[in-house]
Amino acid sequence: MNKLSSQQVSLGEKVGYSLGDAAANLVFQMMMIFQLKFYTDVFGLDGAVAGSVLMIASISAIIVDPAIGLLTDHTDTRWGKFRPWMLWTVIPFCVFYMLAFYNPGIHQKSSVAIYATISYVLLMTAYSFNNIPYSSLGGVMTSDIRERTSITTIRFVVVTIAQFVVQGLTLPLVDHFAEGHTLQHGWSCTIAIFACIAFIFFIITFAVSKERIQPPPRQQLSVKEDIKNTVSNVSWNAMALLTFALFVTLAMWGSAMNFYFQYNVDQKSLYDFMSHFISLDFNNAYSIGFSAFNMMGAIVQFVGVICLSRYLANKFGKKKTFKVCLSLTAFLTALFYIPEPTDVGLLFVINFLRSLAYAPTIPLLWAMIGDVADHIEYESHRRATGFCFSGIVLALKLGLGFGGAIAGIIISMFGYVAGGETTIQNESATMGIRLVSSIVPAMLFMVGVVALHYYPISKEYNENMQAELSARRRIANQNNDY
Repeated sequence: MNKLSSQQVSLGEKVGYSLGDAAANLVFQMMMIFQLKFYTDVFGLDGAVAGSVLMIASISAIIVDPAIGLLTDHTDTRWGKFRPWMLWTVIPFCVFYMLAFYNPGIHQKSSVAIYATISYVLLMTAYSFNNIPYSSLGGVMTSDIRERTSITTIRFVVVTIAQFVVQGLTLPLVDHFAEGHTLQHGWSCTIAIFACIAFIFFIITFAVSKERIQPPPRQQLSVKEDIKNTVSNVSWNAMALLTFALFVTLAMWGSAMNFYFQYNVDQKSLYDFMSHFISLDFNNAYSIGFSAFNMMGAIVQFVGVICLSRYLANKFGKKKTFKVCLSLTAFLTALFYIPEPTDVGLLFVINFLRSLAYAPTIPLLWAMIGDVADHIEYESHRRATGFCFSGIVLALKLGLGFGGAIAGIIISMFGYVAGGETTIQNESATMGIRLVSSIVPAMLFMVGVVALHYYPISKEYNENMQAELSARRRIANQNNDY
């Protein structure tokens, strides 16, 4: 462990740490954007059944995630508390990732649903064992406010690249590898490539990251105290609600837009629009068009993270920046209800503006959670970084599961018929897809805005808090006490 006084983090370490989240997003983006549609169109499950699979897996995390947080807080190795989990979990994480997108040839729909549930629960559990320590690691690399914002900014620049790869290249890769084979072969090859890249990135993160912030020297182990101090903290509760609302919305919108492009957008208009930019086959209009839509959003977010996030956070504070940008994102998300099936250009314009509005918030979430861990220490004189982050990751996973489930249930209620690219949806089904792509997620984004209203850590409060915590740690280092 480095001395407490050393809070500067090198660019190489920031990038190395960020690769861990790029690896996680090679998995997470697939779950958020493609898992529901994979279950309906490859596994052939009804939308409500597919949504239930996602919800069951998320609910299982209620027990698993807090236990992992407590376990990592009580881990003590020569590599630190959180780093070694990158190494210990990398193989099962990658294996379960491939299994979750693999159809073993089961034909009975009830058996398919059971396989999907088991494989997805295993993937979500492996995700927790990997991502809770990873996220906690970001909270102990430095306590410097600007360095923490810098780490998360670089982290989400790298994440945006991973998002670009997954959202932009998945369907073209699947089409490429499926040519002359089955659709399942295309998915398996694509996922295997992503899993191998994720494996390498996790190893790099383990090798280069360092833990600098340690619990107070005389802090005694107490699970009861850690739980009480965390769940009673108003900043933690606000962030948990914000995270849940965000990922319900992102999972719902991401899943729904996949259906939206295939069934609500006029394919000839999409083909004509894309033909202005690239040469393509009419049969690939959906996969190329949806990929281009996602890639444009990822590029805009990439630029927004670099140019806006750190500047706005340093000038106005994380809370104010997040609140304004999220309100704009909600408004622009609602606008997806307006375009007619032939208004392809308008879809891309709205997506450009929405991605730009949302971009500054992307790095801020995890930086703010690091501030929450400090706030709990500030108020209780105890640090439980792992449990703090585990609760937020639990909220994320519940949001991911509930968002996909709500999308699946709503489109099923409106009459969506599972079956794949050749299936024709009725007018009611396309209306359901339209609603979960616009009005419903916009309303849920506003729940996050309300949560931010109760988040107490303003820019000024955070500066005072960090100054006092630094003084405490300096005295503790000298006196071996707190």
